[in-house]
Amino acid sequence: MCGRTKQYHPSMKFSSKTSDLLQALHLVSRAIGTQQALPILGNILMHAEGKRCTVSATDLELSIVTSFEAKIENEGSITIPAKAILNFAQYNSDPEVLLETSEGTQLKCTSKHAKTLISGEAASEYPTITNVEKQNSFTLDAAPFLEALHLVTFASAKTTLRPVLSGVYVRTEKGKLILVATDSYRLSEYKMALQGSSTDISCIIPVKILEELKMILGSKKGDRKGPDDKEEKKTPSKIDVTLSRQQIEFQVGATRLLSRLIDGKFPDYQQIIPKDAGTRVVFGLSELTTAVRRMHYFAKEMNNNLTFHCGKEQTRVTTPQTQVGRDEALLGAEKTGPDNKIALSSSYLLDFLVHAESDPVVMEVVDSMHPAIFKTADEGKFLHLVMPLRMQEE
Repeated sequence: MCGRTKQYHPSMKFSSKTSDLLQALHLVSRAIGTQQALPILGNILMHAEGKRCTVSATDLELSIVTSFEAKIENEGSITIPAKAILNFAQYNSDPEVLLETSEGTQLKCTSKHAKTLISGEAASEYPTITNVEKQNSFTLDAAPFLEALHLVTFASAKTTLRPVLSGVYVRTEKGKLILVATDSYRLSEYKMALQGSSTDISCIIPVKILEELKMILGSKKGDRKGPDDKEEKKTPSKIDVTLSRQQIEFQVGATRLLSRLIDGKFPDYQQIIPKDAGTRVVFGLSELTTAVRRMHYFAKEMNNNLTFHCGKEQTRVTTPQTQVGRDEALLGAEKTGPDNKIALSSSYLLDFLVHAESDPVVMEVVDSMHPAIFKTADEGKFLHLVMPLRMQEE
């Protein structure tokens, strides 16, 4: 994905809104890792051309590129330490700034009340962020994809001991795009409509790029107009996706995110999803979340153990007896099928419940040895699986 850039004209001079510069810097700097293999990876590349300034950053795995409007006097490029230019833009109350290269690798940052000189390096020293070789491309509706990311990414593994579990498995099936994540103890699956892809898709996308995409979509969703803006910024309704065998690129408005894909085979997760759960319990989302939050205080003393006793008219939830005490909740819930019980992790339940937004929540149970399945109101779209714990004495 990376090589060396070609040499641009050494002189660069442009002015822009401070807010536009800061927003772009904040965005691309998220691609900069805490541990850089090369010192220059702590830099941001700036390139002024035409009527826009393009800024980009990479850690050689994830790259973020965006641009903003600028009044350009001289086109050119430079790469500068991200922390230094962010410091200038962040603590500058002037509405406009002027950026100008000096002596090739110095960047003069000037505004009405500030003059800052930052030492940078030639743009030719910065790794090239190349476009993804187009083998497949399609367009996604932003709203359902953001919902999918919200309900899926949290279930992926937080370590890279098994790299395939530290990503989200994405595949197509019968006109739907299916996203799956698991850390082997819990699993989320989301299905959404897909249009425009001519070939089958099957790849594992690193969670990091999806978390950044989620942040971008979420922040744009909440954008408010500032004092200098005449109208509120529009939320992009579409995401353009380009796939090759080893890379993926997301284009959202003026921003591109590029990443390597994870190489490997995702586990055959469908075989662990119970096909016939005999017991089905319908909970109010708020009531269940409140109870699990309270009971987690005691459950965490005993492997986060919560036992659900699914009875005829109500479900009783209990924690084991611990040194700090015990807790019990009686939840009014609709149940169909036989009485049942299962022990589940309060920590994993909370992770799911804080991401679930639709009411009610359905729990399906086979027995105490098989995973519990949670579904939201639109049952055909999303499911969350939680592996059972060993029953504890109360």
